[in-house]
Amino acid sequence: MTIRIVTDSTCDVPPDVAEKMNITIVPVYINIGDRSYLDGVDLSRRDFFVNLPNYDTFPTTAAPASGAFTSVYQQLADEGATEILSLHIAANLSNTYNAARLGAEDVRGARVTLWDTKQITLGSGLQVMVAAEAAAVGCSMAEILTLLQEKRAKTRIYAVLDTLEFLRRSGRVSWTQFGLGTLLRIKPVLEVYEGEVIMNDRVRTFKRALLRLIELTGAKQPLERIAVLHANNLSTAQRLQQQAAFLFPPEQEVIFMEITPAIGSHIGPGAVGFAFISE
Repeated sequence: MTIRIVTDSTCDVPPDVAEKMNITIVPVYINIGDRSYLDGVDLSRRDFFVNLPNYDTFPTTAAPASGAFTSVYQQLADEGATEILSLHIAANLSNTYNAARLGAEDVRGARVTLWDTKQITLGSGLQVMVAAEAAAVGCSMAEILTLLQEKRAKTRIYAVLDTLEFLRRSGRVSWTQFGLGTLLRIKPVLEVYEGEVIMNDRVRTFKRALLRLIELTGAKQPLERIAVLHANNLSTAQRLQQQAAFLFPPEQEVIFMEITPAIGSHIGPGAVGFAFISE
């Protein structure tokens, strides 16, 4: 029995981690004007965030075609995989899961199992890593799925946005909310849990918002895994990690990851946050 792990680029598994853990990543599309780019292949994340405020049209994203998943799955089957576990961004937030499901229908020689992480960015990616580690030590598909069921319920993201402007541009907040946010100069603290994205808190300054992130995350201790997310704001992400060093398991290598443009186009540059799995 050989189990291979597949995910999509919105799950933000760092490339070096994917290579080390033998994880296959299928890129989503980033559409800017009349051009389409493969996330992380044709367009770097740094270039995307640097240019985001100046794009003439608001960037959009699209799931990979189902055929792209079929091709990846079939190649893994041809290489000897007997089972494939494909983990993806929350199905209620993206069509990627459905594209993967359709792509799995035409695969021959391996059984494909789909997993809805009910998360975004490294909230999904941490689950992908859990699955890859379990597969590497010989766990069965049933054992991995049982493990994921437990971990998904303990996975959260807390993040603070530097601006509401990009949520406004994307249509994800109403003009009324935007007007209020501008008036009060709030820094929204977002929470992602079980497929839902909510505004957990509104803080008046970015500095206080960072302290709020640490407070919210600290309330979920002890943590099994934690990573730091940012949107072209590595220096602040590093300071945040230093302030919150007590939250990080001592044996864990610290992961800093720039957020996928699929999410970053909505939240804008400057955002930072934590993705974690509680024990």
